[in-house]
Amino acid sequence: MLFSNEMDLVSKSRHIPDWLSLLSIADDAGAAILRHYGQRAQITQKADTSPLTAADLESHEILTRALARLIPGIPIISEEGDLTAHASLDDWWWLIDPLDGTKEFIHGNGQFTVNIALMNGAHPIAGVVTAPAIGVGYCGGVGLGAWKRVGDALLPISVAARQSPCRVVASRSHLNDETRSFIASLGETTLVQSGSSLKFCLVAEGTADVYPRLAPTHEWDTAAAQAVVEGAGGAVLQPNGTRLTYGRAPFLNPHFIVYGSGWIHAH
Repeated sequence: MLFSNEMDLVSKSRHIPDWLSLLSIADDAGAAILRHYGQRAQITQKADTSPLTAADLESHEILTRALARLIPGIPIISEEGDLTAHASLDDWWWLIDPLDGTKEFIHGNGQFTVNIALMNGAHPIAGVVTAPAIGVGYCGGVGLGAWKRVGDALLPISVAARQSPCRVVASRSHLNDETRSFIASLGETTLVQSGSSLKFCLVAEGTADVYPRLAPTHEWDTAAAQAVVEGAGGAVLQPNGTRLTYGRAPFLNPHFIVYGSGWIHAH
């Protein structure tokens, strides 16, 4: 079993909040984002040249206040927070992306999310991903299961069994040579399109099989969705087969591949 230590941790922990609490917090942030959606956004550039809008900042404020009340006293790492002032991340902490897919938000295609991950040390334990513009949400974690919210219903989800052709989440316009080579190694494939952390969620719900990300990402882009994938029976592994882990300032991920259950041990 890949995650027995985390399953033991979940069984003993008082820190795991109920899904409705986390989804409600994400919904509040999503509602704030939607108030800015479709308007002419005031866009600034961060030091890494990525875009920043008022929606990012308002969502950040809502999430950090609410999560500090939900579990007082644990660090909160946010894309829009002060990354130089964090305490030790060896115990419990939050890792959040107030608006994952700011470019999608600016372009108006709806493929942006709010990401909340509850971490313990290097691992995501529970995660919530909501897509406010399209009205869906996901939650899950190791030993907890995984669900997709549609309307008011939470529907259990799981990764798909291995099948052919392999459904690969990838953008035709952003395929580098390393990604093309990996996809070719899978045999017969079809490409599935999606934005932001929703790419993970497609694997978690069984509508895609593999998502290779052989290009730069940050830890807040992936942690919540990784928890959902692992709760659904999948895995998020580095190319060498080790689990994707967290807590490395400046919070940059190595390359990784998201696998449905039938593909975890295929490479």
